[in-house]
Amino acid sequence: MLVGLRDRRRVLSPRPVDEEDRFGRAGRGSRPRSRNRPLHVDALPARVVTVDRGRYACLLEDGSMVTAMRARELGRRGAVVGDEVALVGDVTAGPDTLTRIVRIEERRSVLRRTADDDDPIERIIVANAEQLVVVAALTNPEPQPRLVDRCLVAAFDADIEAVLVVTKLDLAAADDLLAIYRDVPMPVITSRKDNLDATLSTLRERLHDRVTVFVGSSGVGKSTLVNALVPDSRQRVGAVSTTTGKGLHTTTAAIALPLPDRGWVVDTPGVRSFGLAHVDRDRLVSCFPELAAGTTNCPTDCDHLDPEVCELDEWVEAGHAAAERLDSLRRLLVNRDES
Repeated sequence: MLVGLRDRRRVLSPRPVDEEDRFGRAGRGSRPRSRNRPLHVDALPARVVTVDRGRYACLLEDGSMVTAMRARELGRRGAVVGDEVALVGDVTAGPDTLTRIVRIEERRSVLRRTADDDDPIERIIVANAEQLVVVAALTNPEPQPRLVDRCLVAAFDADIEAVLVVTKLDLAAADDLLAIYRDVPMPVITSRKDNLDATLSTLRERLHDRVTVFVGSSGVGKSTLVNALVPDSRQRVGAVSTTTGKGLHTTTAAIALPLPDRGWVVDTPGVRSFGLAHVDRDRLVSCFPELAAGTTNCPTDCDHLDPEVCELDEWVEAGHAAAERLDSLRRLLVNRDES
């Protein structure tokens, strides 16, 4: 009987076919998706100066600071410090305003590190950097040449220029440390408390109109140099803290600071380790440029670990590179083989 009633309704109550019948009714979760994405031609350019729990402090071209969220259309791709991005939404930075990052411009360089040499997760320190300044102290804390070497490897692997700044020359002799990097093709700048102005003048010339990231252990004087290079850095850090609602300091999170005379400085937290799992083993030797030149006569299958076969020992004995650098390279090669 129910079947007959259904048939009767079908006959007595015909309904004309409409567009929903042809293409399906739009219900919750069934709206057709389009691959076309808005171009956001009116988006404003900005630079990410720091990141805090999914919120991005961005500096606009007019010098104003806003906090932005990542747009859904970016998927899982997140911005990092140094990224050049495009923003849409309310950029007045007032209460209850919303600004979104809708585009991350192509990165010109990426400086990476991992927690350990066997850690597969890469951590991007900064994007679009042009040079890396590694700061090392002669005392308090004691110099760590192997940590410096790891930072330099990351820079050479990322095709970023490297600079070594050695601080506290007024407290300890620098000859031994400077001798290690005598043959490395990079500038070495020395700094002492009673001649800080000369150090800053040299740094300003190298930093002008460039993006430079500073890396070093806690206590080496890295942030002291940054504060001197960017006189209003404390005020800018305070502005970022107010914008993001967090107590943010240069010692706990990477932050990009614009230089007074064009250019950017990225201050980073003090590092205790610098993993290089992202660097291919075959590239490690090339990241020691003064040693790479000595591998010409090595056998084609040389792993550079056996002094009986490898020519690098003779290269060092001839005075082309420091023995400490060869030891550092071989430690990295062994760690890579064991991981």
